[in-house]
Amino acid sequence: MRRLIINADDFGLTSGVNCGIVEAHRHGVVTSTTLMANGPAFAEAATMAQTVPSLAIGCHVVLLDGSPLLSPSEVPTLLSRANESPRFFQGLSGFAARALAHRIDPRQIEAESTAQIRKIQSAGISIFHFDTHKHSHIFPAVLRPLLRAAVACGIRALRNPFPPLGAVPLAVLLSRPGLWKRSAQLKFLRRFAIQFRLAVQEAGLLTPDGTLGVALTGKLDEHLFQMIATHLPEGTWELVCHPGYHDAELQATKTRLKGSRPRELQVLTSTAAKDILERRGIELISFRDLAVTAQNRVF
Repeated sequence: MRRLIINADDFGLTSGVNCGIVEAHRHGVVTSTTLMANGPAFAEAATMAQTVPSLAIGCHVVLLDGSPLLSPSEVPTLLSRANESPRFFQGLSGFAARALAHRIDPRQIEAESTAQIRKIQSAGISIFHFDTHKHSHIFPAVLRPLLRAAVACGIRALRNPFPPLGAVPLAVLLSRPGLWKRSAQLKFLRRFAIQFRLAVQEAGLLTPDGTLGVALTGKLDEHLFQMIATHLPEGTWELVCHPGYHDAELQATKTRLKGSRPRELQVLTSTAAKDILERRGIELISFRDLAVTAQNRVF
């Protein structure tokens, strides 16, 4: 049995991203999304979420490339001193170096992530899962306090950021050299996979078997979507995507994912995407479905 969760990240980033995600759910194959509590378009996204009750909402915890909800005095180890304003570190490399060196206070990670989760819940939105911006929870020192926050807030599931081995066939890598670097980085980070599984099990949370599309971020097209569907292993997997509209608001942000978002939206709402999933016998589910299925099996 092959089941697939298609999750759109960055809900709440811009109005164009919000509209693209909702469209990709209503007219396409997106089943879940994760909302940025500190995103510039959070209020609009929270309102739009009420119009699509079938879309499972999670929290896209942001610990880098943004600003905290808590005051600077509450999360000093999460902040970059290079900025006059209270902002997180820009990019994953600086954040990762501090996390691996245990120079980030886990209590501050727990406090800030709890604040972000609670902000979404206080807007009347039920949260079924969480993930992190740029998959920062791949590092054990970040994952553990996030799991404590999730348990305290009643969240039952999270993204498993590790792809299956051979997720991108060699032939595809050879035809697209730009994917080599990303794939090599992910292979290196697989060293944390066992620790991830053990920590999630100890916390009692649910997670898919792994994630697809991380190496393809910003590159997803119809060919790669069909490749993913064709090579999807048995089990329950998540496909990460970033649909949206490339408008002036998005252009003004610092994200590198701009022109790729409308291309992904086109793929995710295409008849071809629905057809390939149906032909391959792949069941589309959401993180809400994952939690309900697991609960029924237990009880």
